Amino acid sequence: MAEAYIVAAARTAGGRRGGALKDWHPADMAAEVLDALVARASIDPAAVEDVIMGCVGQAGEQAFHIGRNAVLASSLPQSVPAVTIDRQCGSSQQAIQFAAQAVMSGTQDVVIAAGVESMTRVPMGLPFTLPMQHGIGSGPFSRRIQEKFGVAMFSQFDGAEMIAEKYQFTRAELDAFALESHRKAAQATVEGAFDEEIVPLEIVGADGATSLHRRDEGVRADATLESIASVKLLRDSGRISAANASQICDGASGVIVVSEAALRAHGLTPMARIVNLTVTGGDPVIMLEEVSPATARALRRSGMTIDEIDLYEVNEAFAPVPLAWLKETGADPARLNVHGGAIALGHPLGASGTKLMTTLLHALKRRGGRYGLQTMCEGGGLANVTIVESLA
Repeated sequence: MAEAYIVAAARTAGGRRGGALKDWHPADMAAEVLDALVARASIDPAAVEDVIMGCVGQAGEQAFHIGRNAVLASSLPQSVPAVTIDRQCGSSQQAIQFAAQAVMSGTQDVVIAAGVESMTRVPMGLPFTLPMQHGIGSGPFSRRIQEKFGVAMFSQFDGAEMIAEKYQFTRAELDAFALESHRKAAQATVEGAFDEEIVPLEIVGADGATSLHRRDEGVRADATLESIASVKLLRDSGRISAANASQICDGASGVIVVSEAALRAHGLTPMARIVNLTVTGGDPVIMLEEVSPATARALRRSGMTIDEIDLYEVNEAFAPVPLAWLKETGADPARLNVHGGAIALGHPLGASGTKLMTTLLHALKRRGGRYGLQTMCEGGGLANVTIVESLA
């Protein structure tokens, strides 16, 4: 089978809701990443055969095909096509997998997989609530779906609480995991672990002065168990709070996926080889635990064991998700989200897939690791798993 390689990976630093990136139009923010990718790979922009852009909130400024608009806002020629996809939180991880499939099939040789989400300018849930605000329809879950699964709607918050209950995680355990996420992210920031992967964006401060946004805005270096525990629970009888869940975040990210022929033709240096592409579907009610069976399938199909994987990126949508994944897989906690995760760094929905892959590749390079595994829980009970071999 033909191989697929990643030759560039980049992301913006995360911006908090209403924070540093609030003035960036999402098309322009994504365009900055596209430009950075071709510059870092030292490839002719006209060689890009497609851009696959993940985005969840496809409304407002992210409507009317944000993938194509990002290309038009970038330095790529208008001859470069694009498509916008939605696999919920795994949208840009799926973009990687579609790009790899295109390359491995021989259909294309150079594809950018990317993602963008401005959760400030296009609030989470806007496409879901907008029709109902105008008295049209009843939302995305038809009566047939509601009757089939016995729920009026699928809720990730409910799913997170269900996982916490299933595995009997206490709030104290979830809060301790959240604190560790902030500590690892803060340490990585101080050590410059993110410097190479971040695309700086120009921002204007309240005083009118311009600067470059280079640091993830959500990391709390001064977080304590006490401060995390003081945050109100989302439900009185629950375990989940905003402090042990992922942060709302603005950001963009992407990778370039190429064929072996493109490596030779363009003189490219590979960062990694893609080893396995897996996507599975499970229970849409509990929703967020599909990462475990998806990981099992990916390892089985690749003929690998979890112990052979040097680093894991498991999206911290809610603290119970990676904690349950650790229990089910028997993975080494010391290899998990070594530079922190979405609880500290933010979860820009459609951009998180390529964001996590960017961080994973740079962490493997920095630590001299060989294999990395990335997985993402997704709305509807879905999960993607991508395994890569670092060549950097």
